[in-house]
Amino acid sequence: MAGSSNVPHKTSLLPEGIRVGTVMRISGCSPNKAGRFYVNLLCGEGPGERGCAAFQSPRLDESTVVFNTLEQGAWGREERGTAIPFQRGQPFDVLLIATDEGFKAVVGDSEYHHFRYRSFPPARVRLLEVGGDLQLESVSVF
Repeated sequence: MAGSSNVPHKTSLLPEGIRVGTVMRISGCSPNKAGRFYVNLLCGEGPGERGCAAFQSPRLDESTVVFNTLEQGAWGREERGTAIPFQRGQPFDVLLIATDEGFKAVVGDSEYHHFRYRSFPPARVRLLEVGGDLQLESVSVF
């Protein structure tokens, strides 16, 4: 996907889910009056399948980035990044890299946060969903 601002946007991942070494790249720009946007990793689209979701939610209105999981309808304990690497009106490039222990979030050219796997393995993740207050330029999985 390139040059579009159509959100929410869903990208199907591998049928066998995410494996160690899978890289998800999200490029875009947050508008000048942006509040929040999100990057969700979902197990599926059905009501029962959306139960597992690891997610990253930059909250420009709170100057923080929140990482969390939703499983069986309940949110887990929030993890927050140490600073906000996103600025209103500025382009961004995020890599989510699957490691042996969790998802490494890289913003720009530096590691931002390592979100450890919780109660479900990355192999259950089937979809990448991006939405909220952003102009999405591209989403790729490799």
